[in-house]
Amino acid sequence: MKLFAARLSIFVALIFVPFASVDAIAAADTAELAKEVVADARISELQLFIENDKWAGTDRNYTNGFKVGVGVKLGLFEDLLKNSSAWMLNLLSDPSASTEFGLFGGQNLYTPRAITVSTPQPFDRPWAAWLYLGGIAQHATASTLDTVEADVGVVGPVALGRPVQTEWHRLIGVNRPRGWGNQNPTEAAFLLGYLHKHRYGNDNFDFVPHYGVTVGTVMTLARAGGIVRFGQHMTGFGPDGIEPGGAMLQGTRHEQEQGRNFEWYAFVGADYRLVARNIFLDGTVFHDSPSVDRRTGVHDLTAGFSLRYAQLRFSLTRVRRSEEFATSRGGGSGQTFDSFNIGFEFK
Repeated sequence: MKLFAARLSIFVALIFVPFASVDAIAAADTAELAKEVVADARISELQLFIENDKWAGTDRNYTNGFKVGVGVKLGLFEDLLKNSSAWMLNLLSDPSASTEFGLFGGQNLYTPRAITVSTPQPFDRPWAAWLYLGGIAQHATASTLDTVEADVGVVGPVALGRPVQTEWHRLIGVNRPRGWGNQNPTEAAFLLGYLHKHRYGNDNFDFVPHYGVTVGTVMTLARAGGIVRFGQHMTGFGPDGIEPGGAMLQGTRHEQEQGRNFEWYAFVGADYRLVARNIFLDGTVFHDSPSVDRRTGVHDLTAGFSLRYAQLRFSLTRVRRSEEFATSRGGGSGQTFDSFNIGFEFK
């Protein structure tokens, strides 16, 4: 618990302390510095996540999400980040861990059960969309992974929920959503997340527990859980979904794992969250907006498989989520959706 408390107390600082180097950077020739950063930049991996409930036969609650990101090797920026926050990174995780950085963007959509109803539905979850950009820093060893994530974005009409869902439904020939006029108002939002994973086992069978915390106007929660995997030549720490603090970067294989061109595994898992805030259920912070009674305890049960050949990886996860909210006319019921991940790691 002391280690967890130490990590928890510094994860916010990990995001912001690097800006302490701003004065030093400003003293340099800005144009030359920018050229050096660009010249030294390299993409280490590409990742795409898509989540949708269509295969589960529904179109409600958390109905769609996507997240696309890159691992980045920015030599100069990386050196500045390491130098200005080395002491915090050492407290956060193993000082000998390798460091990875990533940038990403994404969108999540949430709707009530009856999407063809144009009038307000006060006894179901509100219409909401979340459009965001973010960055992560990860420390990885052969057995541990620590991730810090920062997201900033918007909810409301400017998050483009209406056009995205309307055009997608038109393309696949299903019911057009008609209630986006009742969505939450436009508001800027943010979150900061920390997630720790530890791998126990070998490359054929392992257990990967996790714990973490997220704070912000989008989500505030604490979480714990894990997955059990079995397969062949397993690397990394298992698949992730579109979630606060999710370890988006998958290229966390180490020296002893680099020569294994093929791996596969199946897995089952669970994640339990104590939720203090969820903007998609509680409503926006600075404006009046629709809301419902949020459940404090929410859990996910997961199962799926992952395949990798050389640098190309594909994962599929089926997620069964417990009820997230209730109204005076009953609960919001649970939900099932699928999470797809395809990624490519550059040598």
